[in-house]
Amino acid sequence: MRLDIPAGDFAAYLFDLDGTLIDSMPVHLRAWTMAMEHAGLRVPFDADYFYALGGVPTFESAVLYGDHYGLALDPRHVVEEKEQLYLQLLHEVRLIEPVARFARHIAVTKPVAIVTGGGPEIAYPALDATGLRDLFPVVVTPEDVPPGRGKPAPDMFLLAAERLGVPASQCLVFEDATPGVEAAKAAGMQVVRVASR
Repeated sequence: MRLDIPAGDFAAYLFDLDGTLIDSMPVHLRAWTMAMEHAGLRVPFDADYFYALGGVPTFESAVLYGDHYGLALDPRHVVEEKEQLYLQLLHEVRLIEPVARFARHIAVTKPVAIVTGGGPEIAYPALDATGLRDLFPVVVTPEDVPPGRGKPAPDMFLLAAERLGVPASQCLVFEDATPGVEAAKAAGMQVVRVASR
């Protein structure tokens, strides 16, 4: 994997987690598939739709899946089950080494943060399991912004820049999914697109 990092001296570096720093998307896909089947899904779970929602907060994803499949489901219950299943499979998650290597290198001299669509109950165990927890002093999740203001809205990236004490325009974002790329651009940030699939 080659990272196309733009020229320039950035004040801070912001990283999405799933599919960008860690190769967790196949594990999330399995957990969503099982949770949706338990919620009444009787057709194959659409992997393309799942990947298209990359970066969208988990609760909002559950609502969208219910609409997509025409299922009357309790999003909170589905999310709770999906996240429990994911945590059980967490040992299967691996680092995306080129991105993790860059993050470790740049964190020596520049502030770094995680900006993830997953909740803290998922993000922190994943960071612990992959040995990245101590690298990132700032972790922004959908719980840190108002409901409905996760990716693709810019709020999470703007908050990360604020917490790091740097102007948004001087941040470089690493993202794998379209909602996250749109959110970063809406925040006035440059983006490195990570090809994770």
